[in-house]
Amino acid sequence: MRILITNDDGINAPGLAVLEAIAGEIAGPDGEVWTVAPAFEQSGVAHCISYTHPMMIAEMGPRRFAAEGSPADCVLAGVHDVLRDTPPDLVLSGVNRGNNSAENALYSGTLGGALEASLQGLPAIALSQYLGPETRDLENPFEAAATHGAAVVRQILSAQEPGGSDYRLFWNVNFPPVPAAKVQGVRLAAQGRRAGTGFSTEPHLSPSGRRFLWIRGGDQRVAATRGSDADVNLGGFISVTPMRADLTDHAALAGFEGSFA
Repeated sequence: MRILITNDDGINAPGLAVLEAIAGEIAGPDGEVWTVAPAFEQSGVAHCISYTHPMMIAEMGPRRFAAEGSPADCVLAGVHDVLRDTPPDLVLSGVNRGNNSAENALYSGTLGGALEASLQGLPAIALSQYLGPETRDLENPFEAAATHGAAVVRQILSAQEPGGSDYRLFWNVNFPPVPAAKVQGVRLAAQGRRAGTGFSTEPHLSPSGRRFLWIRGGDQRVAATRGSDADVNLGGFISVTPMRADLTDHAALAGFEGSFA
């Protein structure tokens, strides 16, 4: 198996090293793992692509490339340049430092890479490690992902994808904020919503007196939709969420038919 990996934390991020190990286990001794990752951190860029300016790509080592672009850019570079004659069988994105459950999924560059792979017709999985008090003092805060990642990827790959959509599935996997030994299992879960929390801004003055705004994240441990990804993560479970690029609310579409007849 030939696997392309990327992330949004940058090519030197520790979570990417965890993903390299997961991908190597999935690919097997006769497989190949290719890395095309952002040269610099690209957290929060979602499915952004560098449509209006070029990006430089540099070979950092065997099967290892850094691109000055977003995770989606990196997937495009991997598919159409680095591996243009030998396309990958699978794209893995992550392992993100922090969760991409609930509303975080909408901002995530990690998911943006997996989404772009799905639009290219490739199976794709995004993997993220929820962090919290129980992971803070671990020697490896990605311990849960490192221990259970390959098994979850295999479980997803063995599942039969249902048809009926022009958009291919991609998968959002979030590992809970606990040590590997305390992981309770795997749960299929919908994307949730953490009510009353979200991103905001915080003003600061520079030494020269200029006013700047920092983007500030919300509390990641507040209650989420019952049974949703963030909810099961906080209960110690790995969440697995199938997603598509289709943003249509099909239930609302049917409900509004009379209003727009």
